Amino acid sequence: MARGRSSEDFERGERDLRELPEVELLGLLRRSSNYTFLARLTGAGDELLAVYKPAGGESPLWDFPDGTLYLREVAAYRLARFLGWPVVPPTIVRESAPHGVGAMQLFVDAQADRHYLNPGRLPTQRWLEVAVFDVLVNNADRKSGHCLVDDSEELWVIDHGLTFHTEPKLRTVIWDFSGQRVPRQLREDLARAARSLEGGELEEALGDLLARSEVAMLRRRLRAMLSPGWQLPTPSSAWSVPWPPV
Repeated sequence: MARGRSSEDFERGERDLRELPEVELLGLLRRSSNYTFLARLTGAGDELLAVYKPAGGESPLWDFPDGTLYLREVAAYRLARFLGWPVVPPTIVRESAPHGVGAMQLFVDAQADRHYLNPGRLPTQRWLEVAVFDVLVNNADRKSGHCLVDDSEELWVIDHGLTFHTEPKLRTVIWDFSGQRVPRQLREDLARAARSLEGGELEEALGDLLARSEVAMLRRRLRAMLSPGWQLPTPSSAWSVPWPPV
């Protein structure tokens, strides 16, 4: 979880995203391939900003089932919460919203010029966590601009709609760690996730968001990543890097 933020902070964020009754759409976020709204949630004197991605606003894709991208956003958040890394903003499925069911994610007030290609002095470990996570979730769209840095120098990662496919889809700007092995602490977290995917908490958390075949493939990726000598992959072609990169 975010450094300096407790589990209770994330649980409170989830609860507010789910329960604050009034949802006001403030406008569309630019440069999004799907309909993505900035929303203000209010109620009982509380207020927060959120990013709302309705299922009905998703552009059809040839390789991902229609109306599932918002569920993948939530699945990525739940997996990151379980692992403890990387830091994904609280994200929930919200039924009561102006354009119907969709993902509602806490808005991060980030520095506009900070991202993976302009990281400042963020520790290398933070980027390694993102790289390992993207392999695990089979992220098909890790752009530099999906990595946000707030004023407290916390790194948040967003936009996980194109994840958990059953076929290899890894497409990312983060290839600096190719050929490296996963550090012991991260391997321990991956091992804990593998155990929990066998009838435990994590399987239950993801079971209502992903297809059974996608959960099964996640198990296979985990087993591969935990095998002796496994290394972070290298790019296979120019397609391995998304465009535009930011």
